[in-house]
Amino acid sequence: MSFPLAPEQVMLVESVRAFVEKELYPHEDLVEKLDDVPEELARDIQMKALKAGFYAANMPAEHGGGGLDALSLALMERELGRAGYALQMCVCRPSNILQGCEGGQIERYLIPTIKGERHDCLAMTEPGAGSDVRSMKTRAERKGDGYIINGAKHFISHADKADFVILFAATRIEESAGRRRAEISAFLIDVGAPGFTVSRGASCVSNRGYHQCELYFDDCFVHGSQLLGVEGRGFDLMNEWLGATRLNVAATSVGRARRVLESALDWASTRTQFGEKIGRFQGVSFQLADMATEIEASDLLTLSAAHKVDQGTARDQDFAMAKLFASETLARVTDRALQIYGGMGLMTSMPLERWWRDARVDRIWDGTSEIQRHIISRALLRPRGC
Repeated sequence: MSFPLAPEQVMLVESVRAFVEKELYPHEDLVEKLDDVPEELARDIQMKALKAGFYAANMPAEHGGGGLDALSLALMERELGRAGYALQMCVCRPSNILQGCEGGQIERYLIPTIKGERHDCLAMTEPGAGSDVRSMKTRAERKGDGYIINGAKHFISHADKADFVILFAATRIEESAGRRRAEISAFLIDVGAPGFTVSRGASCVSNRGYHQCELYFDDCFVHGSQLLGVEGRGFDLMNEWLGATRLNVAATSVGRARRVLESALDWASTRTQFGEKIGRFQGVSFQLADMATEIEASDLLTLSAAHKVDQGTARDQDFAMAKLFASETLARVTDRALQIYGGMGLMTSMPLERWWRDARVDRIWDGTSEIQRHIISRALLRPRGC
């Protein structure tokens, strides 16, 4: 299967790559040094992205978003993936789950987020509930015309920059065969609401400047109008969101891997040892060949999954395969590139050690590699009654 690009898609790829190289690359060292994106810089990038039409490209055109199809969006994410993640996020893509907004939620949350006036984050993971989502303990109990929320979340990306959170909480708990199972609902909660606090989490070696936070809810009251979707159906919304984000991780992994390969090729074609360019040695050249092959395979898996989304035939295992293979390819590519660079690859004066560190988290967030393998294997075995 091939994916011949329409002229508009070719133009999109070229435009986004030029934007990334001009507006994002120059600031990567500063973000790495500060472990933050200065507010003025973030706003400047955001305004340029809005002007270029790249901002909120995943959101419906009728509400002011870019309205890109899944394949075009994957191509865009692939180019954005070349840059550091904290800077990528200045070219915002609101969570797809916001498309579930209804009534007053559209004006209060969806449209301002598309316009860049508000920013969202998504809160699902808890200290005792990572991959096992249904074991979450954060509770939302009905009271009057709303809900009282108690609990904690951690590893919540971008919460320190968000104006509101998309929170998943248990609205009912079932006990079956000694196992606790939560019925999950989704809520839209403004930062600063009474009983809701946000604090920075521990520092992470991956993606400096893009912080993970801890969220605490202590008798936080949420009006019923802030329930996103139907009570007890938050898991369905969650699954819809996870498919889109796993595809994003796959696409950005491909983009970053391509940048790493280009750097390794430059080094191999200029670095001399034993009187030869090291790229002439099979120990190096064969690694480069494997890197290029795996990146191409990752790209095709990712674009295939995106194409299936546009055709309405995408399945959970399509997203899982793309995310699994692309994120693990990125890990192998960065590790091989570092080996090709030798000791210089570990020096902080070189970008490779940063790419190597950053690549590690892609096999964990939005579903670990083990979760992706579980999704794929269940899809293979379930039809056979296993």
